[in-house]
Amino acid sequence: MRRVRIKFCGITNLQDALDADCLGVDALGFVFYKPSPRYIPPSVAAQIIEKLSPFVSTVGLFVNATQQEVSEISDLTKIDMLQYHGDESPEYCESSFKPWIKALRVGGGENLIQEVPRFRNAKAILFDSYDIERRGGTGTSFDWSLLPSQVPCPTILAGGLNSKNVVGAIRCVKPSCVDVSGGIEATKGIKDRVKMKDFVAEVNKLDI
Repeated sequence: MRRVRIKFCGITNLQDALDADCLGVDALGFVFYKPSPRYIPPSVAAQIIEKLSPFVSTVGLFVNATQQEVSEISDLTKIDMLQYHGDESPEYCESSFKPWIKALRVGGGENLIQEVPRFRNAKAILFDSYDIERRGGTGTSFDWSLLPSQVPCPTILAGGLNSKNVVGAIRCVKPSCVDVSGGIEATKGIKDRVKMKDFVAEVNKLDI
C-alpha cells in the first residue's frame, strides 16, 4: 500500500505556502502564466520558495513558454520540477533540464490513447479538465472513466477536486498524486486554511 501524494497549485503568497508546508503537502505549484488569475511573478515565487522546508517539492507551471523563459524563471526561483500545461511537443518537453510533468486535458475530444504514450518520458502525466479558454484551474471535474487504463508513468489527477469528492476520485482513478487549486480557495489565488486542512485529512484516510 502507498500513500497518495498531494500537490497544492496556484500558490500566490507566503502564508498559504507556509500553511501548506505545515500540513505536510508534498508539492506546491507556482503558475508562471500571466493570463491566469493565479499568476505569480517569479521574483515573488523565489522569495516564498526560499522560506519553505527542504521536504516540499516546488513545481513551476508553464503554458507554451519559450525555453529561454523557462530557463530564466527556473534559475531565479530554484524550482524542482517543470509542469507543461500547453501544447508543448514531446521533443520540447524532453529537452528540459529538470524533471517535468505533462498536463493533458480530458473531455475536449483528445485521443488520450494516442496522446499518453507520446509523453512516456515524463516524470508524471497530469490529467485535468478541458476548458476552451482556460489552461487548468477550471474548478470543474471530468468523467474519470475517460482515462486510459494503461499509463506508462505515474499519474496526477486534477480538475475540480475538493474535500468532498477527492476520496471518490482516488478510489476510481488510483492516481499517484492529486492536484488541487480552486477546491481549497477562499477567492481565486487565495487559499482557505480550513479547506486545505480538510482536503489533506480526506486524502490521508486512504491508501491505494
